[in-house]
Amino acid sequence: MRCPKCTGQEDRVIDSRSSKEGATIRRRRECLSCSHRFTTYEEIERELLVIIKRDGRREPFSREKLVAGIKRACQKRPVPEEAIANAVERIAENLSASFDREVPAREVGARVMTELHSLDAVAYIRFASIYRQFEEVTDFVEEAQRLASLGPPDKRQMSFELPAESGATP
Repeated sequence: MRCPKCTGQEDRVIDSRSSKEGATIRRRRECLSCSHRFTTYEEIERELLVIIKRDGRREPFSREKLVAGIKRACQKRPVPEEAIANAVERIAENLSASFDREVPAREVGARVMTELHSLDAVAYIRFASIYRQFEEVTDFVEEAQRLASLGPPDKRQMSFELPAESGATP
């Protein structure tokens, strides 16, 4: 490891801590040449995943694209940035653990759906409309009814109720 100040290669580790739920190790170092202190992060180097799209195209897995998709679904919803970051981390770790190199796009979508179900019902429906290619209003209603029948995944999840149709009895 080169010192960022003097580019010396000799240093000593002052402190090591686990971070990101054990996925990385944070090390505090001190350069033996100039005594400058700096921080490094160590993590497992994973094989790059390739996503196989519905039409057969292949593209590299992009954490940024995953974040953007989840943020788009959660737009104007009360979902904290930290919750989105944690969901992305869980999805990426799960995909790496479950697949060696190639991942079907439907597997990524299924994991996103699972995470969004526990984050926000509206975000879940938004994502489902794209992922499952809803074409009719009835597709939204059916998914909303299915979601409502499942109930909230935990007490933090807001309730999701469909408005009663006029003239209909429950």
